[in-house]
Amino acid sequence: MSHYFSPDVPAASEPREIDVVLRGRRVTVRTDRGVFSGDRLDPGTAVLLGTVPDPPPTGTFLDLGCGWGPVALALAQAAPQARVLAVDVNPRALELTRRNAADLGCSGVETVEPEALLAREPDLALDLVWSNPPIRVGKPALHAMLATWLPRLAPGGSAYLVVSKNLGADSLQRWVVDQLGQATERVASSKGFRVLRVDAATA
Repeated sequence: MSHYFSPDVPAASEPREIDVVLRGRRVTVRTDRGVFSGDRLDPGTAVLLGTVPDPPPTGTFLDLGCGWGPVALALAQAAPQARVLAVDVNPRALELTRRNAADLGCSGVETVEPEALLAREPDLALDLVWSNPPIRVGKPALHAMLATWLPRLAPGGSAYLVVSKNLGADSLQRWVVDQLGQATERVASSKGFRVLRVDAATA
């Protein structure tokens, strides 16, 4: 599974279209081999999208680890005036998200490799994060990823993360509180997944 989280995509392309429901809207999207959950809407992502509150109408939002784009597309459909940053290290994932956004008329979606985004906008502040983070990259990489992005929440901003209970949702919640100093609350639990809300750090 490591290729999901690598800039190298070893799997030969096998594009397809699938029908999915994103926060009550049925859409047809493009997927492919070599991206996370390329044949369906991942169950964890479905739990996330089914439990998070509506985003504010405007702001800068982040989909961390976008895959083929379900979270970014849902954000853009719910808040057409917002800037939605879809980041991933997998170039095939970024291309799929870009094409799906274009097909669905989601003009606010920007697809970008994470290091390139931070190099371009070192002072980037985020109003909202929705993410099904790649837990299987291992704790050091996951912690480094979250330590890079969660402190960028603007005052009043929040991040919603979906994490499998069996893959350490509760320990991750404690880690964010202890290591990043950001208030974190479990706001939903369904089908073996936890949805955690992380608030912006306070001064």
